[in-house]
Amino acid sequence: MNKGFSIDCVGYALFAVFILLVMPWMVDYSGYELNSYARYLALGMVAAALALSWGTAGLLNLGQALTFGVGGYIMAMHLKLKASSSQAGGLPDFMVWTNMEELPWFWEPFHSVGFTLAAGVLVPVAIAALIGGFMFRGRITGVFVAIITLSLMLAVQLWMIDEQRFTGGQNGLTGLAALELFGWTVDIYTMAFYYLVAGCLLVILSLGLLLVRSKAGLVLRAIKANPERVRFFGYDVATYEILAFSTSAGIAGVAGMLYAMVLEFASPTYMGLSLSLAFVIWAAVGGRESIVAATLGGIGVNMAEGRLSDLFFDQWTLILGVVFIAVVLFLPRGLFGIVMDFREKLEAYFRTRSIVAKTSVKESNSGTVIKQGGEK
Repeated sequence: MNKGFSIDCVGYALFAVFILLVMPWMVDYSGYELNSYARYLALGMVAAALALSWGTAGLLNLGQALTFGVGGYIMAMHLKLKASSSQAGGLPDFMVWTNMEELPWFWEPFHSVGFTLAAGVLVPVAIAALIGGFMFRGRITGVFVAIITLSLMLAVQLWMIDEQRFTGGQNGLTGLAALELFGWTVDIYTMAFYYLVAGCLLVILSLGLLLVRSKAGLVLRAIKANPERVRFFGYDVATYEILAFSTSAGIAGVAGMLYAMVLEFASPTYMGLSLSLAFVIWAAVGGRESIVAATLGGIGVNMAEGRLSDLFFDQWTLILGVVFIAVVLFLPRGLFGIVMDFREKLEAYFRTRSIVAKTSVKESNSGTVIKQGGEK
């Protein structure tokens, strides 16, 4: 196990203690507050997803909310069907209002919770793989990736709004039932649900750590630094970029499913410009070079929003804006950069002390040998 991996493991362990023990204790295990903190964890998961593609491979996805929203809608479709089971034909209320007579064929599979959970991961992955194949096989990079992903997200959002008979339109999917897993009815205001979200986050971060520290992660970091050089060494750069892009989308899909459960609805705002840009800000504040730091950025910023909105009803967005500008100007690596700089200075200090100590020992031993030679 190399030194970098050991440091990552220590950081992840501290993060696990924080979300499993400290955060629930901070709210005295209150149901409403736990629900809010579960929302923070779900949003932190999306920041981690963005850091995986942006910080590791250098792929800035300004449309990350697309796969996040798809995951949210997929979970909401299943829960809406459960809530509509007593209606005539099992039709959701918005379909009745638009004079539909039967359930669309693509809604039918979402009666199954197993299909829903699988689709919540695989559909975002498939969307990202399709988009990524188009972009990266064509060697589209840099700002053009950001523009394409942002444009596609807004196009899908408009389509979701227009197709009201299938998606609920601007209002989205509301009035959702509770999720049932293996006979357990999920109550979103309990400790069990909070730990469900926290457990999903820890599993995803662990898998992300393994990917980042694997050979594939090393290649992705090399691609971020110089893709042409990596291509010269015989690696299929596009395949690795699609891997990072699709993995990020799958994580965002899981976060979207959890987020829809927390808020008990899904709407086109999940694919909105403001939310997608917020993901970028959270990752930048925490530090896009580390997925756990980006997660902490997402959690911390959302917690700050909650507190500031209570204290400063009108000015809290201005305060956050000033903080974000300061971070971008003075902390380009985010809060993670402060930690890394401190660690590097600490290592340099102890390295210098070690060298000085070894030099002193050598000089002392040399003096002893000379003295003994003189006595002889």
